[in-house]
Amino acid sequence: MTTAFDIRLDGRVAIVTGAAHGLGRAMAQAMVRAGASVVFADIDVGAAGHAVAEVAFRPGAGKALAMPCDITNKGDCERAVAETTRLFGGLHILVNNAGKGPAHLEALPDYTSMKFWETNVDMWAKVIETNVVGTYFMSRFAAPAMIRAGWGRIVNVTTSLSTMQRRQNSPYGVSKTAIEAETLIWAQDLTGTGVTCNSLIPGGAVNTAFVSAEGKRKAAASGQPLLEPEVIVAPLLWLASPLSDGVNGGRYVGIYWPPDMEIADAIALALEEPVLRKPATH
Repeated sequence: MTTAFDIRLDGRVAIVTGAAHGLGRAMAQAMVRAGASVVFADIDVGAAGHAVAEVAFRPGAGKALAMPCDITNKGDCERAVAETTRLFGGLHILVNNAGKGPAHLEALPDYTSMKFWETNVDMWAKVIETNVVGTYFMSRFAAPAMIRAGWGRIVNVTTSLSTMQRRQNSPYGVSKTAIEAETLIWAQDLTGTGVTCNSLIPGGAVNTAFVSAEGKRKAAASGQPLLEPEVIVAPLLWLASPLSDGVNGGRYVGIYWPPDMEIADAIALALEEPVLRKPATH
């Protein structure tokens, strides 16, 4: 039996944004363990360096490098891609994970609530700028290198449909819905290039600083424990590998992928209907 954790990514080069903590850290480290050369791109380059040190130089591991990158800065994104290709000879995988969420609004001194008419205007716009525009910047500069190579992966980390629609969650929910649209549009744009674009979600609130205090209270009240960041690793390894060739515009849920299950069976469980559907033709 072959599981996702048997996948090797030797010879592949990846960038993971927001790789210093949480989901990004778990995904970046998993790809290094699988043999890929991975750039841990993060605004907190010190923490990214610690994440690199935890996996670098281990038996069977690929190369790992921490790189400062603010994804809202177009120049940073362009430099991250250029430096990655210069240092490692190419770029095959981009994981768009960095972002801002409700916890960033709650941390503001003038925080009152998440009702859209009471939120901090500047931070509301910053969430959209980071999550939507930042994802675009990184993908815009990464895609040409992948297309030239004839093979590549863009993986956009989004969230559950219920989170996108939840009351008092408009900046974050709006941004993740927009990223779902980016995924579906870019997947069509990339058809025939050998490069694919898919969405990946954990499938519930994750035990990271990204989750707001309110989100943690709701999880505790529901009796459902927070997920650990590693929940997203198995489908990510498959999406990053040649085993997912031709898979484009899909949406995969980590919690539905049993890590010890045969890959073909796990794929069927983890694939979720798109959040946005094309209208039926008549």
